[in-house]
Amino acid sequence: MSTFVHGEAVWDVARPRRPSRVAGVTMAGFRVGDLDALRMVPHPAVTLLLEFGAGSPVLHYAAGRRRRGSFAAGPGFGSGGAVWARGEDVECVQVRLSPTVARAILGVSPAGLDGAVVALDDLWGRDASQIRERLADVSSWEDRFALTGALLARRCEAGPPVDPEVTWAWRRIVAGRGLVRVDRLAAEVGWSRKRLWSRFHAQIGLPPKRAATLVRFDHAAHRLVAGASATRVAVETGYADQSHLHRDVMAFIGVTPARVAGEPFLAVDDIAWPIQEAPREPGLPPAAGPGAA
Repeated sequence: MSTFVHGEAVWDVARPRRPSRVAGVTMAGFRVGDLDALRMVPHPAVTLLLEFGAGSPVLHYAAGRRRRGSFAAGPGFGSGGAVWARGEDVECVQVRLSPTVARAILGVSPAGLDGAVVALDDLWGRDASQIRERLADVSSWEDRFALTGALLARRCEAGPPVDPEVTWAWRRIVAGRGLVRVDRLAAEVGWSRKRLWSRFHAQIGLPPKRAATLVRFDHAAHRLVAGASATRVAVETGYADQSHLHRDVMAFIGVTPARVAGEPFLAVDDIAWPIQEAPREPGLPPAAGPGAA
């Protein structure tokens, strides 16, 4: 258990000692006495939040809507910086799912989330209530991670896989930090650009170009949190210029690059999601294409 302090925010953060049983899955545990105005920052993963404590996180939308309790949200959820989380005595396991395994685990494609947050009860029914009760019954984070991992592995084995061509294209986008061309991806997997767009969008939840933009933004945002200047980040992450970076950051978070380091959602990653523990993507090795022997 580590403590994350960022301004007035003080959180207890736990990480599993062992990698997930399912490639493409990472987990972290959070205990927050006073979760006050946490802006949800778009991320390339599907977010799965399993709450079990005395309190409960509440998501607030720009239109005045609220969502309480455990939820799932598709890649890029929170674009525009208009979604905030609040709550007291919050305890939860947060899971980041690669979109390549999310369809099997959730029971629906990330595209079915339609850019919104969906109550886990609506997706999983009895599984959602059972995992909440079991997480509350155990006292250690390792036991909670084990329970969560077992549930995710069971659901992943029973769910439909993503096309290997789609998995390959997603892995190329992530490995290239978003600096890839869709027509080249289509050529690598032996599909037309139109077929790749259609299958990728249906199974990942975003069109390939939007996915690449999101992955590039995520890399740039974390470089800004690490203290790099906006000028340097724009050059290193493939933006045309600093103005291009500014537009993307504003579109995704709703703040300027200079204010990104003040976002706890991003700053906690060094503790909860260290870069050396990035999820292992399922699929074929980078040296071979999807049709290789």
